[in-house]
Amino acid sequence: MNKRSLPTTPRVFQMYIDGQFTDAASGETITRHSPAHGVPVASWPRAGKDDTERAIAAARRAFDHGQWAGMGAAERAKVLFKAADLIEAQAEELGLVESLETGKPILQAIGEIHGAVDVWRFAAGAARTMAGQAYDNMGERILAMVLRQPLGVVGVITPWNFPFFILSERLPFILAAGCTAVIKPAEATSGTTVMLCALLEKAGLPAGVVNVVTGRGSVAGQAILDSDLVDMVSFTGSTATGQKAIAASAGNIKKLGLELGGKNPHIVFANANLDDAADGVAFGMAFNAGQCCVGGSRLLVERSVAAAFTEKLAAKIARIRIGDPLDEATQVGAMFDEGHMHGVLAYIEQGVKAGATVVCGGGRLETERGYFVQPTVLADVPNGTPLLREEIFGPVLAVVPFDTYEEAIALANDSEFGLSASIWTHDLNQALRASRDIQAGRVWVNTTLDNGPETPLGGMKQSGQGREAGLAGIEEYTEVKTVHINLQPRQHWIN
Repeated sequence: MNKRSLPTTPRVFQMYIDGQFTDAASGETITRHSPAHGVPVASWPRAGKDDTERAIAAARRAFDHGQWAGMGAAERAKVLFKAADLIEAQAEELGLVESLETGKPILQAIGEIHGAVDVWRFAAGAARTMAGQAYDNMGERILAMVLRQPLGVVGVITPWNFPFFILSERLPFILAAGCTAVIKPAEATSGTTVMLCALLEKAGLPAGVVNVVTGRGSVAGQAILDSDLVDMVSFTGSTATGQKAIAASAGNIKKLGLELGGKNPHIVFANANLDDAADGVAFGMAFNAGQCCVGGSRLLVERSVAAAFTEKLAAKIARIRIGDPLDEATQVGAMFDEGHMHGVLAYIEQGVKAGATVVCGGGRLETERGYFVQPTVLADVPNGTPLLREEIFGPVLAVVPFDTYEEAIALANDSEFGLSASIWTHDLNQALRASRDIQAGRVWVNTTLDNGPETPLGGMKQSGQGREAGLAGIEEYTEVKTVHINLQPRQHWIN
């Protein structure tokens, strides 16, 4: 296995507004330190409200002038296909930047870029599927049509855990629909979003169609939410911040697409292939250092196999390779930053004080530098504790045994969240029944975290609203208009 070299100097990025790379009007910048190495790796402008409003105005002009929205779907598809090719050609460099900024393993980061290429290509092809309806059943006088049109200017606010991939689950569908966009990436992981702009420009995207402002959510993100020139906001992040977005949108009745938090269960039945389930549960809780909104943080396991399965799971987790993200052998990298690491450790400490037992892990991985947490499994977790109720967003798994199918489903649904769930069983009827009964936007059977651009994604309950990806991902960024056409001389109402 190879190991990438740590850059000697940080990359310097600019924002992208109306087809031009630019600094913030204030000249202020944000510097990102690698969470694994403790050294500065990138900087970008700290956008103010004026910078953000300039980007919004550019997106508004680009949409209203119709150069992109009025373009044929086949021509838009060509640009998106070209963008996908350019992303693929630059996957190594994009992956390196993503790894340095997020702390995720280099091969995982590069793999996510290649996964994003697949999404861009799907959206490019799907651009030509957007269609309306005709109703020729309303009598001789009326022909009705239903038109599907691009929504307008879309604000996109993305999180720090999957900066490029989550953007790619949204932006190509926004563009395929004919909309324009203002993007506010997470303030600490903005590099690959800005790099994408150069590729879009090279692919032939007109100026103003995509704009990127870098900076704090409380300033740049809030300006997007407050603007009357923005027709919709797609936000991915915590439920608490999503609630603030809903409140902000009330001022102008802005449409929202929200993918929010999760407290996702793995349900392991006694008849499952326990070796496969152990591997899947370990992957689901530790992938991306547990900083994955759809990863599993609750293990519901049938009591008759609970002890044996937990032992098998702990043995799997003990073999996870944690360390330098630039080493290709690494499977789990660093936490996002020091504050987040301490927050995750506090959940573990709080759980132990409440009576939970540490099966494996339980603390910080001691290294010379960087923020690493051991993948941790806790048993004997008291009901109602934060370990079972709150989104920890770290490699922490709480084990709860169950006796009956009904109890398993009740435990799985005992959450304000409803983002995802994984079912492990060899009983087909049990799998299908549980897939129906579990309250979650995504359900996996005998696997976890599988994904593809063909299928929509989103959450139930406080895990969000709206759907991204799939054909629904284009429809999300359109409006439906009904047209009634009179085909005969009008019978006058007033004589």
